Amino acid sequence: MALYRDLVERTWDSGTRQWTFSDTSLYALGVGAGGDDPARELEFTTENSGGAVPSVLPTFAATLVSRRAEPTLGDFDVSQLLHTQQSLTLYGPLPVEGTAATTSRLAALRDRGSSALAVIESSCVDPATGRPLADIRTGLTIRREGGFGGEPGDDEPWERPEGEPDHTVDYRTAPNQALLYRLSGDPNPLHSDPAIAARLGFRRPLLHGLCTFGFAGRALLHTLCGGDPARFGTMSAHFTAPVFPGQELTVRIWERGESALFQVRVQGRVVLDRGTFVRRGTGTDTDTGTGTGSGSGSAGG
Repeated sequence: MALYRDLVERTWDSGTRQWTFSDTSLYALGVGAGGDDPARELEFTTENSGGAVPSVLPTFAATLVSRRAEPTLGDFDVSQLLHTQQSLTLYGPLPVEGTAATTSRLAALRDRGSSALAVIESSCVDPATGRPLADIRTGLTIRREGGFGGEPGDDEPWERPEGEPDHTVDYRTAPNQALLYRLSGDPNPLHSDPAIAARLGFRRPLLHGLCTFGFAGRALLHTLCGGDPARFGTMSAHFTAPVFPGQELTVRIWERGESALFQVRVQGRVVLDRGTFVRRGTGTDTDTGTGTGSGSGSAGG
């Protein structure tokens, strides 16, 4: 088995995605919006509530890239492929109805010893105007495919925070959270089929990593951005341990001026690590969308 290393720097069309508020509100429910209190976060879950301007959770951008369009990276066993890193940068609030055309590139295949890391960079633009919507960077670890003599590459530096966090946000995921989230475009049976999960060594189906990422994004949005998607800039994290639907997520946030560090824990175990977040300025000429939403301004969402 081998990796197709000649694909590095290859670009491809990741497709065009159209969405309406039905799609973005379903995504919001999939990452827990309104789960603790249905009367909150109505701007993300309803389109006809008085005083709530329909808006889109920023992390919805992560769903705009189609994994089905990716080239085959090698002849390895696909069960050895793990989604281990994710980052996204928003150029303004996403419109409640819109279209994104996405182009992707295999930026690197890094030799990590016993494994390899594939880094895919994607850019989403409005095809009608060419205006950038989001940049997305995905890290895929391919177990047992390292040792080919390539450069290991360096992760972005991360200052492990000391002391208690400035903010702690707890979210209880629902037992059917993965079934909700998969409706936003990730039907991998690992997250729904007990037999598949058992075959891969898990006692039951897992929660999608990007679902946990979305929960963390809600905490950052409400805690650091006053609930305003226009202030949501760049978010990045590493997936470090599995999460099961029904477990409680604890998002720990350390502020660093206009940026922040964060982790997500489950029962004291870190499941999302090396988290970084940067706020963006409002009122720039890259803003998009039909409304930014008022937000609740509370950490609980």
